[in-house]
Amino acid sequence: MAGLWEKLAEVKQYRWVDLTHTLTNDSPYWDGIPKGSVALGEVAVPFEAMDLEIQTFKFPGQFGTHIDYPAHFVQGGRLSQDFSIMDTVLPLVVIDATPMVKENVDFELSVEDIKAFEQKHGKIPEGSFVALRTDWGKRWPDGAALSNIGEDGNEHFPGWGFEALEFLFDERNVAAIGHETLDTDAPISSKDVGLRCERYVLQRDRFQVEMLTNLDQVPATGAVIVVQAPKVKDANGMPVRAFAIVKD
Repeated sequence: MAGLWEKLAEVKQYRWVDLTHTLTNDSPYWDGIPKGSVALGEVAVPFEAMDLEIQTFKFPGQFGTHIDYPAHFVQGGRLSQDFSIMDTVLPLVVIDATPMVKENVDFELSVEDIKAFEQKHGKIPEGSFVALRTDWGKRWPDGAALSNIGEDGNEHFPGWGFEALEFLFDERNVAAIGHETLDTDAPISSKDVGLRCERYVLQRDRFQVEMLTNLDQVPATGAVIVVQAPKVKDANGMPVRAFAIVKD
């Protein structure tokens, strides 16, 4: 066991990057969720009662930085208990789309973008977690800035292109994806065809993590992502503590 402890001591010397937003009662969430669905840190047992304090926490499964399991969109799909603790510890690949997003907030990642990334950083490995960096997470916790509703009345933020996801899952066999935005799909497309990108990911029996942050602190390749969620039976989504371990 001493050997494993030594490895832990070594890994703790690496750089650990928190990829998770802090949640409060004022944190934004999808407006389709009923009002009153969030109540964090309410006191159920005060100190005066027993010289201790117990809090309660109420929140939607899809709240803040969160994991979506297949059953979120797929009836009969896999739920939280169907994923092992090892399934959410994966090699992390970060595709930086920030230059394109600066030019076009409606940017959608393409297969050509992925191939350009691979020319520079090598082939995306099978079984990896691929994150799309857009720096959209810097807009947290401003819900209006995250939604970015334009003069046309529509939301405007970047997302995954459908063909890009097909390439990642069919040609590279990745385990999961993640992004900093509210949805997998860019609203410029989803307003016409629905959330087909998110539906595709979950129909492939994979998971995704939404509303990541600090991807600008993680290299394109070489890091490991750890996604920790409460062990709640039959959950189809849950807020997470996600972090990257980086050996610089």
